[in-house]
Amino acid sequence: MSRVSIKTRDDLPEALRPLWDKMATYGAFENQAGVMAHRLPIFKHMWSLLVDLASEGQVSKRHLELALVTVSLLNKCDYCVSHHAPKLAVQGVSEQGAARLADYKDHPELDQLDKLVVEYSIAVTNNWNKTRDDIFARLRVHFSEAQIVELTWRIALCGAFNRFNDILQLEVEQGVPHSEAAE
Repeated sequence: MSRVSIKTRDDLPEALRPLWDKMATYGAFENQAGVMAHRLPIFKHMWSLLVDLASEGQVSKRHLELALVTVSLLNKCDYCVSHHAPKLAVQGVSEQGAARLADYKDHPELDQLDKLVVEYSIAVTNNWNKTRDDIFARLRVHFSEAQIVELTWRIALCGAFNRFNDILQLEVEQGVPHSEAAE
């Protein structure tokens, strides 16, 4: 049970209800959005950013979901794994494959670029202060600077969401298959 009550669309000021409606097209994140709604600037700016990036993002959905699931597995966030592993399945990585992303080097469902995205996600999450230029040279072969910035931001933001969701004990919404984050 969430440590903070969950607000609904009806609790928002009229001006923010269209943003809630856009949020609903992003996925079943009503519990997260409902907790954020306790502080309207957080709800407004986080969900505006997410829906804008979803509609005009420059990183492929496959690479984005690889990054988000990797970070969420590393941080053991059941909420985010439950929401993003199915989106990764749509991108061609099985549930079993998603659960073992940390073993990316010999992962049969990942190509070399996928493996680089997972490696970078691990670096941003666990080794941000020790990451060397080599990985950026490899990223630049495949991604523009704007894409590297977007990918980095989404990885870092996902880590923040993992902490937010877990400390407030957000439950996975009804209808979303619950996945446990791998140990």
